[in-house]
Amino acid sequence: MTGQYGYAGEILRVDLSSGKISSEPTTQYAGRFLGGRGIAAKIYWDEVPASVRAFDPENRMIFVTGPLAGFSGLSGSRWQVCGKAPAMYPEEFSYCNLGGRWGWQLKSAGYDALVIAGKSEKPVYLFIQDDLVEIRDASTLWGKSTVETRETLKDAFGSNFAVVACGPAGENLVSYAILLADNDASGSSGFGAVMGSKNLKAIAVRGNGKVNAANPERLAEVKKYVRKLLWKGPDYQKEIGKPEAHIEVVSGQKTKLDLCLGCAGFDGRIIVESRDGTKKGKSLCGSSLFYLDKVNKYYSEPTETTFYVNRLCDEYGVDALAVESMMKWLSRCRHTGILTDENTGIPLSKVGSWEYMEALVRKMALREGFGDVLAQGIQRAAATLGPKAEELVGDYISKAGHLLSYCPRTFPAHGLLYAMEPRQAVNQLHEMGLVLFQWVNWANNPEYSYLSSEVFRKIAARFWGSELAADFSTYDGKALAAAAIQNREYAKECLILCDFTWPVTHTMEGDHIGDPSIDSKMLAAVTGHDIDERGLYRIGERVFNLQRAIHIREGHKGRESDMIPEALFTTPLKGNEMNPKAQAPGKDGAITSRVGMVVDRAEFERMKSEYYQLRGWDVASGLQTVKRLEELELPEVARELGQKGLAL
Repeated sequence: MTGQYGYAGEILRVDLSSGKISSEPTTQYAGRFLGGRGIAAKIYWDEVPASVRAFDPENRMIFVTGPLAGFSGLSGSRWQVCGKAPAMYPEEFSYCNLGGRWGWQLKSAGYDALVIAGKSEKPVYLFIQDDLVEIRDASTLWGKSTVETRETLKDAFGSNFAVVACGPAGENLVSYAILLADNDASGSSGFGAVMGSKNLKAIAVRGNGKVNAANPERLAEVKKYVRKLLWKGPDYQKEIGKPEAHIEVVSGQKTKLDLCLGCAGFDGRIIVESRDGTKKGKSLCGSSLFYLDKVNKYYSEPTETTFYVNRLCDEYGVDALAVESMMKWLSRCRHTGILTDENTGIPLSKVGSWEYMEALVRKMALREGFGDVLAQGIQRAAATLGPKAEELVGDYISKAGHLLSYCPRTFPAHGLLYAMEPRQAVNQLHEMGLVLFQWVNWANNPEYSYLSSEVFRKIAARFWGSELAADFSTYDGKALAAAAIQNREYAKECLILCDFTWPVTHTMEGDHIGDPSIDSKMLAAVTGHDIDERGLYRIGERVFNLQRAIHIREGHKGRESDMIPEALFTTPLKGNEMNPKAQAPGKDGAITSRVGMVVDRAEFERMKSEYYQLRGWDVASGLQTVKRLEELELPEVARELGQKGLAL
């Protein structure tokens, strides 16, 4: 490996149509775009015209890591897949973010990114072992589950290989098909189907290289500081780096940790050893809630069936969160008489049972019968059935077909975060959302939590621009907060850092206020570049604007398109399981309830105007300006959008 500090040095390119394999230096992208989403968005901007559809051979699948991948103790081994995504409604550039070890192995093989173009004439998989890169026949793997494909390749080449694969749902172009990799890391947005459309079943990768830090001594100091920030007690510190440490036994099932490579100490994944000795796993993320909460509630007694439902989704390669929202919509359609057991071939009357779940997931993944309609995704399926079915999609669906979380009726700033993104940007929603949940603990049990209203206000001032961000009774200060969150999170998506660990908004010690500058300190120690917090956020702002430009080129209409579901303006908020009273801090930190709230339409539009002004965009249209794009060192973007009348 001959890359600069923090980088492997090469971007690998594979054209499945021609069979051509090549590489190019990472340096031509890293200067302006750093890594991760930044490099992926630039490659996409340069190579994928707006007219290209998700399943066209001209679409790209861009697998990308960041400059912090390959270093222990930083939680930087996340990786992303970007391209035009079929799960979006309508299709547009999007991404998914995965953990585990696959990204680390790609970088160890000498590649900061992998760009897949074209379409193979027959099923293939990609074999990567350092300099050896081959396109190999996958006819015997086609039709197999994600897990069976992964284990077959690992049995053939060794357990040190990392594998990412699509399942039958991806092969059948189900719009919400996932990718599944080692550690059961899953990637949504429909990229399993993009992989299937290219006749690419899997990618097996193994590397022997190592990335180096420019300043190892400084990096060691930063790691020590990170451990202090994340301090949770001496026993916790001893367990960092021990992914097989047992943590509890639930209903006769052993559970233990399985951490991503380079983890700084967060409990990244649960391995469950069931009563029959079978070991299965699921990430501590949204789809695990599908197992723990959404399906389990349909049973009168606890059963292992609830666990295997989530596994069923993984093996067929469908997005469990999309299935969750599909279940809610199907129930509404059944209760109104639009759908029945007979006209769907699915036992809708037995919702939540194993019989129901197995039929639903199998029919969708294989496009059998009514499953062919459902395979389009909830919005397109509803459109197929007609206006009454479309009305039942209702108030809870994001552009990617997921249930809304961290609702803008509770968090005024989140309206902007939803309006600007192609999918539910959980990393952005977590910044304020996870702090609120800690505050809710204090509001109800102050003796057991340190995150008081006073601490919340100080966090808001340090991370989101002003203390007004911590007053949920007003829309003031929320535009500034949204922009600050986006800039930081896009920088984080370039590094790429784990969302459960970064940013460190609060700590157990001292004044309890976290340190947002730690990200830039880690980057400086690794790369040797003298970059500070503000400099890193500028990169985040640049990449955010680049993604915005991609969406504008693909049909996003600025202010007109920067909207949230209509129901958020009209349907009063109810509490949820995590915050039953919908509690939030109000003026001067008063404990208030958001139950019954809706998004104020006039205030939402005023907040958008303030946001556009802060961004340096045209306030009336919400379009970017040529001047601002040039200031952000995006001259080629400014030129193209300006010529097309898409930037003012």
